[in-house]
Amino acid sequence: MEFFKAAHLNLINNSKSIIRRDLMDEINWNHRLIGIKGFRGVGKTSFLMDYLRESNKNIKDTLYINLNSFYFTGRKISGFADEFYKRGGKLLVIDQIHKYPNWDQELRECYDNLPDLKIIFSSSPVLRVLEENEYLKDVAKVYHLPGLSFREFLNHQTKQNFKKYTFEKLLENHVNIATEITNKVKPLAYFNEYLEHGYYPYFLDRRSYFSDDLLKHINLALEIDVTYLNQIELKYLPKLRKLLYVIANEVPFTPNVSKLSNEIETSRATIMNYLRYLKNARLINLLYTNGDEDNQKKPTKVYLQNTNLLNTVAPGNRDNTTFRQTFFYNQVATKNSVKSVEGFDFKVNDKYLFTVGGKYNEPAKANGYAAADRIEIGEGHKIPLWLFGFLY
Repeated sequence: MEFFKAAHLNLINNSKSIIRRDLMDEINWNHRLIGIKGFRGVGKTSFLMDYLRESNKNIKDTLYINLNSFYFTGRKISGFADEFYKRGGKLLVIDQIHKYPNWDQELRECYDNLPDLKIIFSSSPVLRVLEENEYLKDVAKVYHLPGLSFREFLNHQTKQNFKKYTFEKLLENHVNIATEITNKVKPLAYFNEYLEHGYYPYFLDRRSYFSDDLLKHINLALEIDVTYLNQIELKYLPKLRKLLYVIANEVPFTPNVSKLSNEIETSRATIMNYLRYLKNARLINLLYTNGDEDNQKKPTKVYLQNTNLLNTVAPGNRDNTTFRQTFFYNQVATKNSVKSVEGFDFKVNDKYLFTVGGKYNEPAKANGYAAADRIEIGEGHKIPLWLFGFLY
């Protein structure tokens, strides 16, 4: 216990907040069991450290532990939490809960038996914390930490403090909003930089190694988050890697499942399962005509989850349309529903019809909108593409 307290104190004192995430203000921290899910490298550990610093918790009754520690191969979380609780512990922060077997049962045991102990835990996005989980579905509150929005990236790079907007507010006031922003900075000067390496916060410390770090995290996600957590035999990993590479080089595309099954040398049903696994791991996005409720059916289109992944997995895919649509889907879908609709690229919140393109892109129809790249300020239903990075 003393070892972990010393490690906790060292982390608090020797790490610093670089980018404060707005999710910090959206979570109800009064809840007793809180989960933070997110892809590797989006900053979950930093986020937890920021919360501990901001909350000014008493070091004597607060403890951070990381389940990478081999200590927990021989110690139950519930037993450790019980000891901490009996020593006056009030808040236990557990990083990487997915590394531990029977994590859900033991968290529920802590919740039931230690009523004055609050637990915050982080996990892989694949982990089913609430879905079909009889232990936690009624007691845990789960939040997803995405990568940086273009707004967060721009704020850091320019030392500004631009605020976020709801989708509807952005559509209503996009000219005024864009004018206010461009009077202070030139967002297009930073946009391509964001598309290449701005989504994952570790670019701040290891810019020259960004692609290597992201490749490492992609492979770990495939090896652990996708295969291990979905109980897929490791011998099928090469098929998953090949499928992701094929997708990255062809996106956005309407999947031909028969063609993919032949190329990957597996069944059509397995291809559909693999697509779902990659989506749950935050490696790809699937676009459906009727939204996620139809996710057992073939998606209308497949995208990489963000442009940094696209730039790293398939550096030869430099198609502007691909990057623009991937950016739009990634930024908008974080807080809004995005679906496929005939005649347009996207349908947002079951109402707004969008085409996404370059500076000469215009609304396809009178009731449609255009997200146009390479313009600073729009007019009417034509909105700068970069501005959709201000939704979170």
